[in-house]
Amino acid sequence: MAYLEGFFGLIGDLTWGWSLIPLLVVFGIFITALTGFAQFRYFKRMFRVLSSKNQSGDPNAISAREALFISVGGRVGGGNIAGVAVAITLGGPGAVFWMWAIALIGMATSLVECSLAQLYKERQPDGSFRGGPARSILHGLGQEYRWLAVIYAICLIAAFGLGFNAFQGNTVAGAVNDSLGINRVVTGGLLAVVAGFIIFGGIHRIAKTADVVVPIMAIGYIVMALVIILMNIGSLPGVIIDIVSNAFGFEEAVGGGMGAAIAQGLRRGLFSNEAGLGSAPNVAATADVRHPISQGITQSFSVFIDTIFICSCTAFVILLGGVYVPGAEGIDGIALTQQSLVWHLGEWAQYLLSLMILLFAFSSIIYNYYLGENALTVITDNPLAVQVLRVVIILIVFLGATAPGATAVFFFSDPMMGILAVVNLIAIMMLLPICLRMLRDFRSQLNEGIERPVLNPDNYKDLDIDRTVWTGRAKD
Repeated sequence: MAYLEGFFGLIGDLTWGWSLIPLLVVFGIFITALTGFAQFRYFKRMFRVLSSKNQSGDPNAISAREALFISVGGRVGGGNIAGVAVAITLGGPGAVFWMWAIALIGMATSLVECSLAQLYKERQPDGSFRGGPARSILHGLGQEYRWLAVIYAICLIAAFGLGFNAFQGNTVAGAVNDSLGINRVVTGGLLAVVAGFIIFGGIHRIAKTADVVVPIMAIGYIVMALVIILMNIGSLPGVIIDIVSNAFGFEEAVGGGMGAAIAQGLRRGLFSNEAGLGSAPNVAATADVRHPISQGITQSFSVFIDTIFICSCTAFVILLGGVYVPGAEGIDGIALTQQSLVWHLGEWAQYLLSLMILLFAFSSIIYNYYLGENALTVITDNPLAVQVLRVVIILIVFLGATAPGATAVFFFSDPMMGILAVVNLIAIMMLLPICLRMLRDFRSQLNEGIERPVLNPDNYKDLDIDRTVWTGRAKD
């Protein structure tokens, strides 16, 4: 076991520790420039997805909004509550600024990877769609790169399907036990049963659940934060000044100063919004849309919601409170967020946070499951394999919730996600010209006065795309 831990630790050091974060940042800036700052140019357009007028005409299809909420439900999780607190503790208030910065850059990366997943998606016998980086590799780069797609699929199952679901179960059970005193077995059993009901319903039931749960949890958390901000409105300018001054080293809040702020902000921001990591494109591909770029724009919005909205809520709750002391050791992680809420609103707030954590973790579990299922279908088309995966994941959620020490078994999760991100970035780099080609097509149609651009497959005859998906006609 020690050998395995050392081996995966080395993989983690070679990806997250040495190369991956700078690569994601540099590549994000590169994509932003090449796409003509698309995430800002189409920012207003992102909000169109929330309107029922812009949904698919097929009632059995996954709409762009449902795909958005599934991805938001997956991106939003413990990283938005505990991760932000850790970033502030280790990097000071300046870490928040760099989280914002990497989110704005990551929006462009997400646009590209999700647009490619849309372009190369495949229609399934039941009419639904499957796609993602693995299928983009197979159809975009060719079957000679199947080995790369398989590596990606294995890492996605290991990191998200197995490891992160154990951690989510552990997070929920721990929070409920600490605040309400409910036994971990009870929480784990309830979580496993409810998750199992959703998981065995397939992507359509997952989508319908996310369409209800995610708005409730996101809006609820944002409203709570707004109440706290309004209660401390006089202190808000000072907090913002502290964030900016600490971010650029004008005022050091922790050891390491500006370097610590940048390192923690970028790291926690990337972990939270997942831009460039190759996870969200699997969900983005399920949406029934007219043009791949439209779903890319929608998924950019998902990054914005995750970091600019949700992570900022946690940051302001902490920095406007009296619990956090810059540079001091002691409270960190989820305990810092919890105690800050209590400081603002009273003891009852810890129960509210437990509910939020439950919703965040639940939405992440069903999202993580779908990523694992989608990856498995690249490796094998045996339907029995999917049923086995569903049972395994439900057991892992229960195990992670009831046996806190069991999560240590999944030490390979972060290194596997590191490999996943490297493979995804390789695919994006090789397929970027195709995405830029789609983006020019999208812009050209908008310039011609077409309100909702449609992808015409006749313009992409040189590509291996599923023509039953792209007919060149509007969806409704």
